[in-house]
Amino acid sequence: MANYILKRLLLMIPTLIGVLLVTFLVTQFVPGGPVEQLISQLEGSDANGGEVSLSSGGLYQGKKGLEAEHVEKLNELYGFDKPAYERFFEMMLKFATFDLGDSYFHNKSVLDLMLSKLPVSISLGVWSFLIIYLISIPLGIKKAVRDGTKFDVTTSTAILVGYAIPGFILGIALLVLFGGGSFFDVFPLKGLVSDNWDELPWYLKITDYLWHMVLPITASTIGGFATLTMLTKNSFLEEIRKQYVLTARAKGLDESTVLYHHVFRNAIIPVITGFPSAFIAAFFTGSLLIETIFSLDGLGLLAYESILKRDYPVVLGSLFFFTILGLIAKLITDISYVLVDPRIQFDAVNK
Repeated sequence: MANYILKRLLLMIPTLIGVLLVTFLVTQFVPGGPVEQLISQLEGSDANGGEVSLSSGGLYQGKKGLEAEHVEKLNELYGFDKPAYERFFEMMLKFATFDLGDSYFHNKSVLDLMLSKLPVSISLGVWSFLIIYLISIPLGIKKAVRDGTKFDVTTSTAILVGYAIPGFILGIALLVLFGGGSFFDVFPLKGLVSDNWDELPWYLKITDYLWHMVLPITASTIGGFATLTMLTKNSFLEEIRKQYVLTARAKGLDESTVLYHHVFRNAIIPVITGFPSAFIAAFFTGSLLIETIFSLDGLGLLAYESILKRDYPVVLGSLFFFTILGLIAKLITDISYVLVDPRIQFDAVNK
């Protein structure tokens, strides 16, 4: 296993470079870069629709536009005065020391900016992950045991209806119904916590936080039960129909022993092996629409705004960070196969 892990770690390097290289090349051909956006702001109109006119010491001079020397200074400020290959090489050297650079528009380092958005994304991701797994796995097992019964049909219909409802549509409906819309004012309308959260005692802080999470978590999880539940059910059904289960039952073992001692270990492999990737993804991914509807400033909204503003350090820095996490998650997934199923050996892969 040690040799396999070492090989996978070494393969991560060219994979990471390739992902960043492709993204970097795409950014070179996308119109409306950060310099162009700043120029358009300087040469645009004010809030009243009138023409912007700065003093003689400013960059913009009436209808003359921005002078060439000022454009050159802007290119130098953002590093666009250097060839593309040189900028990519410098970026990779910084990334090697986990220096993700500074945002063009937020006046912060990319790392600090991402850390400031993490509480929202972690809150949405982790709670959704825990709720989906804690409900879907037991539900899938029960559906497999009671396959074809009224319970199986009813629950399948319910989770498929939930899967068909877009999360943002459900979020809007929940706000209208329970967020002080046209019906009931039960849950907070927006935000992760209340404005006076710092002044509350610790137990009320926890209650306030959880109360704010009810609607966004409901909207983000309602469509996530179908895939994992059906995967668990089908995996258990496949194992239940195998010969070793009939043999165990013929020996007089009770149904719970057969199910949880013999079937469970084999049937849970497809579910458990996807656990690392899903867990890491839950921490660091966010839903743009859910965050927008409930006024939650997380990583989803940050990524969207960064792409619109052509904030390349944020785009590439966050991509670097998430790609590393994704590659590590895939490695942990492979290792978990061996931990869950001893029949799998990496020695055979290495030969």
